[in-house]
Amino acid sequence: MSAADEATPAEDAVIVGRTRQWLEQVVIGLNLCPFANSVFRKNQIDYRISRATDTDQLVQDLLLAAESLIGVPAEQIDTALLIHPQVLTDFSDYNDFLGMADALFDACGLSGVLQIASFHPDYRFADAEPDDITHATNRSPYPMLHLLRETSLDKAIAAHPNTDAIVQHNLATMRRLGWAGWAALQPAAAYPARPLA
Repeated sequence: MSAADEATPAEDAVIVGRTRQWLEQVVIGLNLCPFANSVFRKNQIDYRISRATDTDQLVQDLLLAAESLIGVPAEQIDTALLIHPQVLTDFSDYNDFLGMADALFDACGLSGVLQIASFHPDYRFADAEPDDITHATNRSPYPMLHLLRETSLDKAIAAHPNTDAIVQHNLATMRRLGWAGWAALQPAAAYPARPLA
């Protein structure tokens, strides 16, 4: 039996709890995503834990998460977080997987229906220095794939058309916060609170 098979409901509850805390305190609390608060408050987020320990199993879990999401009305579940604590823990591997996931969605006819947003404990933007605090805008307690409905995204953007302003707000917020402020927001032992060299 693998470590993934031995995960308990209590362990899953900790993972979901830390993820919800990150959403509430970081994503919503710092207003990094102006669209997150509504779905969070309405309980329209599917927190789905993958026990995959390899990318083949993660692909299957991703397809199941996508099928589940599009199988229910957006008013019930609008978005999904596929949290995968035991696979793609190295950010380079995770980053490589994103291209595979996009190709998979294209091959399955899901492009234009769902979109994947990326979050990882060691997230790094290619055009920023390793110790740049702005990496933290996409740093989450665990590696995860955020499944978004294209229709919901289109509605959100129509209501807030200046998406460049969101990006600029996030960069300014993180620079004001700094690494010390970022560390103070983190649940104990959940994910790195320091810059990665």
